[in-house]
Amino acid sequence: MIGSLLTRLNEVVWIMAAKNPAETEAGTKPRRGILRLLYQPYKYLIFAPLLVLSTCFFVGLGVIFIFLFDDTVANRTTGVWWSRFNSFITPMRVTVIGKENIKKGQSYVVASNHQSSYDIFVLFGWLGIDLKWVIKTELRKYPVFGYAAEKGGNILIDRSSKKEAYESLQKAKQKIVNGTSIIMLPEGTRSRTGQLGEFKKGAFWLAKELDLPILPITIQGTRKILPPKTLDLFPGRATMHIHKPVDIGEYNEDSLDRLIDDVRNIIQKGLTEQQ
Repeated sequence: MIGSLLTRLNEVVWIMAAKNPAETEAGTKPRRGILRLLYQPYKYLIFAPLLVLSTCFFVGLGVIFIFLFDDTVANRTTGVWWSRFNSFITPMRVTVIGKENIKKGQSYVVASNHQSSYDIFVLFGWLGIDLKWVIKTELRKYPVFGYAAEKGGNILIDRSSKKEAYESLQKAKQKIVNGTSIIMLPEGTRSRTGQLGEFKKGAFWLAKELDLPILPITIQGTRKILPPKTLDLFPGRATMHIHKPVDIGEYNEDSLDRLIDDVRNIIQKGLTEQQ
């Protein structure tokens, strides 16, 4: 009953927010302004409580799955369910291009642009591979999130200690195998303008250390759903373009900058094509 009610609400909200291609640009702006206003009660009274409840539920379920099975099973079930559920109730619809570029059983360093917090839902919900994050050890202090992050197989790195950071990387080499991949957002933060920012070297240095190909990802549309540093949530469509992997064997330590430029150009091309 609850599922059918949510489905109906999702359909109503989506129909309300959908843009009619026949409308002129001048007529669309006032209409979307009205719809954005009408969306606010749904956002605060239905979506926000469900987001909090679903996050607590799926994190707790994920911990149980880790104990019953392992972190890979937990990530590929509860992580996907959490992402898709919250995308569904927004609603956000996702189109995936280039899924064939992922080779089964191959691990990657996934490098994606970053436009919105909703990029996390897109990556976890639709990429279809077991993803691990590099996170700061300070986050381990948070009772629920920190515990789940560590038990979920993510890589905790103490940036203040080179020795401990190195030991964390050695542990990562044992985890990032057989299709388990590590996700990095080389811009370091969400783009305020929608333009692709400069890339930091961490993801590319890590790819060299782990001897893994880089899988470039272009995400478009999430910034319109939830712009960075705001609560201005609104339904919309997102596209994820999975590009062909970049073989790091063609680069050495002296050509790291060229590797960064090549990967950035691939992601930028995806943005340009989608626009």
